[in-house]
Amino acid sequence: MLRGIDLTVEEHRVVTLIGPSGSGKSTLLRCVDLLEEIDDGQVLLDGVDVADPRADAAAAQRRMAIVFQAFNLFPHMTALQNVALAPRVVHRLSAAEADERAHQLLRRVGLADFAGAHPDRLSGGQQQRVAIARAHAVQPRLLLLDEITSALDPELVGEVLSIVRELAASGMTILMATHEMGFAKQVADRVCFLDGGRVVESGSPAQVLGDPEHERTRRFLAHLIAAGRLA
Repeated sequence: MLRGIDLTVEEHRVVTLIGPSGSGKSTLLRCVDLLEEIDDGQVLLDGVDVADPRADAAAAQRRMAIVFQAFNLFPHMTALQNVALAPRVVHRLSAAEADERAHQLLRRVGLADFAGAHPDRLSGGQQQRVAIARAHAVQPRLLLLDEITSALDPELVGEVLSIVRELAASGMTILMATHEMGFAKQVADRVCFLDGGRVVESGSPAQVLGDPEHERTRRFLAHLIAAGRLA
């Protein structure tokens, strides 16, 4: 349950959500993407409340993209087909245009040679890179990333985060839930610490991760330091 969330994600900025399991990070992302029923409040996209029951939710969702912890690729489709599907079916690109965009994005994530491979022939890191390419294929105004490295073996985390780092450098607007504190410190423009469905603290990575104001944030970070997960 979320309570009193007040969060702004500025265009071309990266905002990371950190906090313990069950703090509301994934729920917040799902609410933004209108995958959860919202009891009260607004979700403003370009100044329009897309959570208003009178709004066209499907049209709003076409302007956002979300990547989950699980890769959620269609197993009967190749990497190319997975990436090209939404541009072709949802955004009405021709098959040739959708395939060309998919090829470009697979090259961008380092998987040009795997365009014809099905998901069961790809590693976890490769599958997650395909999922990121698929999300990017719809050219979203906002990219939502939900703990996209949590299901990966440690040696595969870096290859996925390098793609996110590249997207951030290109100006993509990103709202990302993560346990990767080093990545948040390096890439995020803003870090938000959530606990109990609330934003307890929000600020620059240096402030929130290096000199937090709230005791709850300090305790969370101390736990990560003790576990060797925060340098």
